[in-house]
Amino acid sequence: MNSPQQTAAAVLTALRARRPLILSLTNNVVQSITANILLSVGGVPVMLTHEAEIQDLLHSCANGMLVNVGTLNEPQAATMRFAVQEAAAAGIPWVLDPVAVGLLQFRTGVCTELLRTPPAMIRGNASEIIALAGAQGALCRGVESTADSAAALPAAKALACKTGAAVLVTGETDYATDGRRTITCTNGHALMTRVTGVGCAMGVLCAACVASAECALDAAVAAAAILGLAGERAAATHPHPGSFAAALLDALDSLSPADLRNEARLAEIS
Repeated sequence: MNSPQQTAAAVLTALRARRPLILSLTNNVVQSITANILLSVGGVPVMLTHEAEIQDLLHSCANGMLVNVGTLNEPQAATMRFAVQEAAAAGIPWVLDPVAVGLLQFRTGVCTELLRTPPAMIRGNASEIIALAGAQGALCRGVESTADSAAALPAAKALACKTGAAVLVTGETDYATDGRRTITCTNGHALMTRVTGVGCAMGVLCAACVASAECALDAAVAAAAILGLAGERAAATHPHPGSFAAALLDALDSLSPADLRNEARLAEIS
């Protein structure tokens, strides 16, 4: 069996070769950084809102889809409900980013409804994953989790078993699980939490990796390692948020599969 580092490197190689086209139904705050992060790593972003165009894209050339509920309203929720059904019909894997679920009732209900059409992956912070799993202890402040990522691991495993999705819990340590296997990633830097949209943009990287990997768990591990290692490299030369944001894109562009094999801090714990 390949090591997690070798698997992450293989996913990045496949992503660069395939250049997956990812439909991003994401929030209004992060559209620019989401598109730029996907472009920097080697994918192709598309952002549509008209249902007929979404249907055309999913049934023609899309390779994956992100659903991020960060600035959710009822028209967007209706579009997302439509899009996940069309993605399922077209056999397109999709990723759910349940921003602020648990804190806000409307989006919690919408995400619970969307899960009836199972995603390939769910990416969220500890509080979001705990809330989405229906467990206790889902405390958050706005979009920030007040729970440690390790505290969400039982909920993440339960959610993965319930939905069939891989679950990626992000935090100081990232946990990727399919309910049976769990792999940790400790790459990353605190500056990644001080630039608007880096966390949300990880969702589109997850979708690109899902479209390029042999399984969703491999994709979750690769996404965590790719963004975490790029964040470390960017922070090493640009220690302030403004310049860090640009340096992160450069670091993603220059990141190689060999870098992941040599520097990704990944470990299987179960």
